[in-house]
Amino acid sequence: MTADSPSSLVPPAVARTGLPTVAMIGGGQLARMTHQAAIALGQRLRVLAASVDDPAALVTSDVVLGSHTDLADLRRVANGATVVTFDHEGVPVELLEALVADGVDVAPPPTALIYAQNKSMMRARLAQMGLPIPAFADLDGDDATAVLETFGTQHDWQIVLKAVTGGYDGRGVWMPTDADEARDVLARAQESGTVLVAEQKVAMRRELSAMVARSSFGQGAVWPVVETVQRNGQCAVAIAPAPGLSDHLAQAAEGIALRLAAELGVIGVMAVEMFETLDGELLINELAMRPHNSGHWSMDGAVTSQFEQHLRAVLDYPLGDTRARASVTVMANILGAAQAPEMSMDERLHHLMARMPDAHVHLYAKGERPERKIGHVNIVGDPARPADQAYVAQVRERAERAATWMSTAQWTDGWDPHGESATTTGELA
Repeated sequence: MTADSPSSLVPPAVARTGLPTVAMIGGGQLARMTHQAAIALGQRLRVLAASVDDPAALVTSDVVLGSHTDLADLRRVANGATVVTFDHEGVPVELLEALVADGVDVAPPPTALIYAQNKSMMRARLAQMGLPIPAFADLDGDDATAVLETFGTQHDWQIVLKAVTGGYDGRGVWMPTDADEARDVLARAQESGTVLVAEQKVAMRRELSAMVARSSFGQGAVWPVVETVQRNGQCAVAIAPAPGLSDHLAQAAEGIALRLAAELGVIGVMAVEMFETLDGELLINELAMRPHNSGHWSMDGAVTSQFEQHLRAVLDYPLGDTRARASVTVMANILGAAQAPEMSMDERLHHLMARMPDAHVHLYAKGERPERKIGHVNIVGDPARPADQAYVAQVRERAERAATWMSTAQWTDGWDPHGESATTTGELA
């Protein structure tokens, strides 16, 4: 580990293998899981982490401690790396442009990443491309209040207000119930210097995500479209493939993702979050140009995981097979409970493994606090069973039951791990 700067010498392992070095800005769980994929490819991921206790810093020996908002730190992590990529989109574009000017290969490039950072620019670009999006209005000028009044009235105040930059997992998103509340949100945002965009609230059936990867050679690959379930503004469950999605809409969503990746010049993995409306149409909601929560199912449920694919894409390797391994895979996030259980995480894991031997548990080595993503559980269905409504519901219930147990040490079906009903043989779907 190098707390001050990476060695200017080629690491012995790299000299021995001749394999490239990927530097990832950010030391969170996405970098941690990308490191796991790098191991299988014979590589060592370098990370720029804020602390030695960051999830990725705990598992990789090539760590640069620093800030993603400091150009000197960015240059240190880029030193000697084949490519620089991200586990979050928070790096200021002007700093990435400076790296590009230095000759650093940045993937995705800042010319693409800006559309994942800035919701106003994203909406304008998607509108220019003629892609389906909700109606929107920028609230960034001196006339922001007047623009809000006009837009709100046009849409009967069925609107959503979003911070143009910096929001994620429900943060920076407001759903006012009436005109007065919308005006109050805008006033408070203006006081804090937060720029907002207003969007029409979508009457939707559900939320979908199309995960795509694109290499610098221009090869693209897309996973089956998934349904995501949001709670408190953040993803709680992902069901892959999205149950009951028509072939027409699935192909349309995949086509949108592939087109966006190509036309924006994305290199790496990108999530295109969408709404399926009550009218059976698609509207694009958000873009994320990095591995994404809605792609975690692929770690166990797809031929190639999003993390391996991201490495393949940024290194311009041929992309992997994105087919699903089963008719349904369900990912459920493990979220910190309102009060951390007395039972240790290790003991909870022991009980889960005993009861559900087919559960794939991925823990992030994070401390427990309310609503914090501390891991996820994947349940892969039986490849021989069709994904009818009843079977999808069964697999989803098991995934959510497992995740809730890991969060709270409580079984949602009342099962007592120490009672007479407990067995050591476990259960399988």
